Amino acid sequence: MKKISLILFVFIMTVALSGCMYPDKEKVENQVPDEAQLLTVQKAVDQFRKDTGGLLPIQNRDQNVDRYIKYPINFEKLTQGYIAKTPGNAFEKGGIYQYVIWNAESKNPEVKLVDLRGSETIRELNIKKGVNGFVPISRQLKDDVYEFDYKKMGYKKAPTVPSPYSNTNLPLVVKGSGEICIDYSIELQKMVNESKVKVKPGEDIRYLLSDKYPILPAYSLPYTVNEKNEVEFLTKSTKK
Repeated sequence: MKKISLILFVFIMTVALSGCMYPDKEKVENQVPDEAQLLTVQKAVDQFRKDTGGLLPIQNRDQNVDRYIKYPINFEKLTQGYIAKTPGNAFEKGGIYQYVIWNAESKNPEVKLVDLRGSETIRELNIKKGVNGFVPISRQLKDDVYEFDYKKMGYKKAPTVPSPYSNTNLPLVVKGSGEICIDYSIELQKMVNESKVKVKPGEDIRYLLSDKYPILPAYSLPYTVNEKNEVEFLTKSTKK
């Protein structure tokens, strides 16, 4: 009897442990872009457009929102006959990506991703900003773009966000209006140095990232290059 009880106990514990371990494994898998999932969603979006006379399966958003997150996909519309299930790495399923439509106004809208880890850090900073009533500035970077004083905001070191393009951690900056943005200049400088595409001073070069990768440079400011091919913020004075 004791032997049977022991075997039953081991069996129950094995099942329980496998149940605990599986979600962790699934969670890890859901933190990376998946080309097959992107292709599946793209085909579903294309078919939806064809069946609805050009409509897109998107959620309603304020027109003034960041253009990279302006058209999030509404999977409730796609799971009604166009796709078997919502991708596991999507925000709706506990993943870190928001599936969005890029170039929505064009003839060929693309399914892209937004890494939401950066938005979570920005949200935390906005809560701090709400408590303090403002964002303390440490120095001006260019025109209306500033580096904020993280110590006055209660941080021991400057907050960063993981880059969706490499193992680099990206800094954050703040506009005079108080809007907090991710600084992608590190990644863009790599692209400018390595890319054969000629970029011109005065043009927004964020397309270097959005064209090459499935992940968009969301929550960012415009960037350009100077005469030395150094990446800098594209501001009013730069445009002049």
